[in-house]
Amino acid sequence: MGVEVEIFGQRFRIKGEEVDPDYIKDLASYVDTKMKDINKRLHRSTPAQIALLAALTITHELFVLQRKMEEQECQISDRTEKLLERLSLEFRP
Repeated sequence: MGVEVEIFGQRFRIKGEEVDPDYIKDLASYVDTKMKDINKRLHRSTPAQIALLAALTITHELFVLQRKMEEQECQISDRTEKLLERLSLEFRP
């Protein structure tokens, strides 16, 4: 079993337990798009170089999102603490 995808003109069969075919196809499409975008800008690069740059680009996107999520978690935590303090002051006997 597995899912067949095409990335940058090459076909791959992705195998794994409980593979969601649509999800795997979405992932492959995203990688394919990144590689094609990079290839448009760097005409004389090898597929390996393009794959590496796509991996770095996608990793950068992930790190940016993780950083934003961490910042939002800190903001939520701070706001929650302030609200709890206010509530405890309001409802003191």
